[in-house]
Amino acid sequence: MELRKSNRSQARIRAALQGPSGSGKTYSALLLAYGICKDWNKIAIIDTESGSSDLYSALGPYNVLMLGAPFTPERYIEAIDECERSGMDVIVIDSLSHEWEGAGGILDIHSQMVGNSFTNWAKVTPRHNDFVQKILQSICHVICTVRTKQDYVLNEKNGKQVPEKVGLKSVQRDGLEYELTLVFDIDMKNHATASKDRTGLFF
Repeated sequence: MELRKSNRSQARIRAALQGPSGSGKTYSALLLAYGICKDWNKIAIIDTESGSSDLYSALGPYNVLMLGAPFTPERYIEAIDECERSGMDVIVIDSLSHEWEGAGGILDIHSQMVGNSFTNWAKVTPRHNDFVQKILQSICHVICTVRTKQDYVLNEKNGKQVPEKVGLKSVQRDGLEYELTLVFDIDMKNHATASKDRTGLFF
């Protein structure tokens, strides 16, 4: 244990960029990563989007680690470990959503388990939590992109249940944003709004 004075420069950013497909999450994450470390060679992007990160190679010589299915939490953890061993300063995870909803992700694992669905969550939740803790404890800055989709609720109108849009819902486990330093919501016009900002820089 070591007691030291607080120092903002010691902090590591844990950020998420949330938005629908085509809103500019990957491009924005790379620009944010460069803004943090000012060295493309120290940036790694973990690409679960079938090579889409290479579309922005004109920005600079950042590093790419391709991650295909199965999108288990453990494989994400291995990818983060590899980036850390390679001396990266910033890791971009593009996208975090596959760990939750992709082939071999948490929902897929849970759906294939036999037995009681409710009690099975006690078996898969620790695996997801280990992945989240890996992000939080990484020696690197970590920027995650998260897909969103339109969410609906049923409301009663004239005696009938009618679906109503209630905004965009991130494709990840509820509550993830509580663990992060920054959360940006990006719309289709590439406008970003800070829905959470513990740095005080973006509100």
